Amino acid sequence: MRPTVRLTTAQALVRFLTAQYTERDGVRHRLIAATWGIFGHGNVAGIGQALLEAGEEAMPFHQGRNEQAMVHAAVGYARHRNRLSTHAVTTSIGPGATNLVTGAALATVNRLPVLLLPGDHFATHPADPLLQQLEHPLHGDVSVNDTLRPVSRYFDRISRPEALIPAALHAMRVLADPAETGAVTLALPQDVQAEAYDWPEEFFARRVWPVRRPAPDPVQLDAAARLVRAAARPLIVAGGGIHHSEAEDALRALVDATGIPVACTQAGKGSLRHDHPADLGGVGHTGTAAADDIARAADLVIGVGTRHTDFTTASGTLFARPGVRFVNLNTTPADAHKLAALPLVADARAGLLALAEALRGHRVPAAYEAEYRERRARWEQVVEAAFRVGDDGAVPTQTQLIGALDAVAGDEDVVVNAAGSLPGDLHRLWRARSPRQYHLEYGYSCMGYEIPGAIGVLLAAPGTPVWALVGDGTYLMMPTEIVTAVQEGLPVKVVLVQNHGYASIGGLSEQVGAEGFATAYRFRAADGTYTGDPLPVDLAANAASLGMRVLRPRTVGELRAALAEARACDRPVCVYAETAPPGPEAPGASAWWDVPVPEVASREAAVRARERYERQAAEVRRYLAGPWTDRDGG
Repeated sequence: MRPTVRLTTAQALVRFLTAQYTERDGVRHRLIAATWGIFGHGNVAGIGQALLEAGEEAMPFHQGRNEQAMVHAAVGYARHRNRLSTHAVTTSIGPGATNLVTGAALATVNRLPVLLLPGDHFATHPADPLLQQLEHPLHGDVSVNDTLRPVSRYFDRISRPEALIPAALHAMRVLADPAETGAVTLALPQDVQAEAYDWPEEFFARRVWPVRRPAPDPVQLDAAARLVRAAARPLIVAGGGIHHSEAEDALRALVDATGIPVACTQAGKGSLRHDHPADLGGVGHTGTAAADDIARAADLVIGVGTRHTDFTTASGTLFARPGVRFVNLNTTPADAHKLAALPLVADARAGLLALAEALRGHRVPAAYEAEYRERRARWEQVVEAAFRVGDDGAVPTQTQLIGALDAVAGDEDVVVNAAGSLPGDLHRLWRARSPRQYHLEYGYSCMGYEIPGAIGVLLAAPGTPVWALVGDGTYLMMPTEIVTAVQEGLPVKVVLVQNHGYASIGGLSEQVGAEGFATAYRFRAADGTYTGDPLPVDLAANAASLGMRVLRPRTVGELRAALAEARACDRPVCVYAETAPPGPEAPGASAWWDVPVPEVASREAAVRARERYERQAAEVRRYLAGPWTDRDGG
């Protein structure tokens, strides 16, 4: 008979998680490095007791304040650890569990691993309904946790103790798989959590999950190399997969050898250092004029580790050259096949090294290299002008704030952002100096990610200066984890930009004919609109009340000094900056984004916006003619 050990389901799960590892390139990483939790009746006597019994050495624990924020912190950690390690998140049943949904969606959209352990209602139904139980008239086995199914890469409800064994193994497989990873949910009925079972001891043996680096198919690689050699104006679009694969050196070697320029997505920024002569900066709707102009004329687009979202492709209008072709290097087949591309289904590093070998001796035309370098130099002048300080006594604009931070930050600093007007300015203007400096969550663009995401980065890289850039709208969504940072002594540096409303959506609202409706934080005016005086909300006082040190610079000069002071601070600190409206120094979008405008409207602003929309929408393309297309019809 196999040796067994008698434990509750929750105790068994925690013990199992402590023994799970990933391994890539001969280096091992603990897969579940810690657990976040908020306890209620649905998990306090199960997972809560199991974590207490395991102890901090076996399974470190972090106390959260908001369930969504705990997922964000785990995701920030996982991204900074290149998806090789992550955290688990445990919640009670009911609202604690459903609060996980937004964080789970963010993780899955961004292909980042996180393990979710929500409590669930009794599997045995001793009373019906239970507190916080959802009663479905047709499906007795449905609970609120089923809302996590569409946003999870793997979901299981552990209705019996022994069901944990296959479910836990499947969960680890998905978390460790670069092509499958995302949120993984194991719903845990509260009675099953506390139920004992005789577990086989081998269930708790150390397991090492290899993170593979698949090489591209030789036939597809040869076809891709022929396409590159035939192209006069190739462009690499660098996505987040380059960072996840730690493929930055391989990308730089390929670019140095071939001269192919690189434009980056939000997730891929920093794939090349900003001062590399082939780095054109951000691409797409929030991209640089240099990158977008080269993209419009590219005859071959080589996507590496990118999902080709609408922001990257400018809603199908950016890659405008007739006959443009695509090669997609991606570990996920679905992403590799987008835009009718020639797919290279492979790890980013392995694929780039193989492509560099297949292109040995090849280089782009000298005239093309000179052209993109000249465009890059012109854009650098735009950045310098945008960052130029001007009057030290003036109220800073958001662009000047970014420039001041750029001047203060070191190569090792990390800048975290997710939503509002900041992502566009950062994508265009920030000069990334290291692979992990630029941390933008823009797959889901989730307001409230920044502060907990920054906490996750700090846990992944202790001692690193980490900046959470938040607007007032984002701050009001989720300031809760400031308390966690204070409690844990994590010196997160929050830069709080006060512009009295949803500045990004306010600008978009004006462009699409909605006239900025309900996007400002102001009192109601006599006509019922929100156009009165700004609200007297003191967010700096709120941050201070949660335990942060707060600096209140009022001018450009004071802002520079405050940022330098914050960088040296060894406790959680907030730089609160009232900003002036953007001036002419702030470069706008150089590519379109499809936001539909009403076909019929009575207000003149909407009518004019519709006219502009129809002109731009006429440029949308569907990329259907791939290199595999049988043009002879045979």
